[in-house]
Amino acid sequence: MTPPTLSTALSVNLNKVALVRNTRHLGIPSVVRAATLCLEGGAHGITVHPRPDARHIRADDVRELHRLLQSWPGAEFNIEGNPFHNLMDFVRELRPQQCTFVPDTEGQFTSDHGWDLAADAGRLRPVIAEARALGVRVSLFMDPQPQAMAVAKDVGADRVELYTEHYASAFGTAHQSDVVRDYAQAARAAQAAGLGVNAGHDLNRDNLTTFLRAVPGVREVSIGHALIADALELGYAATVRAYLDCIARAGAGVGPT
Repeated sequence: MTPPTLSTALSVNLNKVALVRNTRHLGIPSVVRAATLCLEGGAHGITVHPRPDARHIRADDVRELHRLLQSWPGAEFNIEGNPFHNLMDFVRELRPQQCTFVPDTEGQFTSDHGWDLAADAGRLRPVIAEARALGVRVSLFMDPQPQAMAVAKDVGADRVELYTEHYASAFGTAHQSDVVRDYAQAARAAQAAGLGVNAGHDLNRDNLTTFLRAVPGVREVSIGHALIADALELGYAATVRAYLDCIARAGAGVGPT
């Protein structure tokens, strides 16, 4: 469902549900059932990051989730990945509302850095243009570097997703205010360049509200590991409501376009 005006959308990343399922051959827990329960709990979208080695989300999961979301008007499907690996095959086939380009290497443990546009702008331009021609919004996974935001706009991106592990690591330390300032400056630079701002990686119930209060205009947060860990204790619906409460308490951002 689309969030109300002046709210940040919550997209639930289901990779860790698939990771648990893949340890056995029983088909449980179900990725589609998890998505359904999260959407029923009020999540605004679903995110997956299908890596080439299929160690968690598999190609069939991506297609089944796409079919599920046809029954949820207003809910968004965000497919993440490296456009030079397997991501563009899904973009061409399914045309999700959003794709997030992430500079992962094959077999990488988890996403741990944003794009280096000084090196990658030339090869990103054609795949960004292709995705946008298919009607898919493109977000680039970026470190909080204000000077890079105009370049992200120049290569054709619609949004940037600020990689927030640095914030999460600094949260509650003496470095928190300095790090938060970097993210706020990057967000303002992105918006000044005409980009929407998303955020994700290691956001959780403890640090989300503070982040959204400090960083202006975040349109969407994509949260997986912490949210799924919380759901093991609270259940999917209650966990989603708890994260929506964190967003509501922040009073942050603007709704997606």
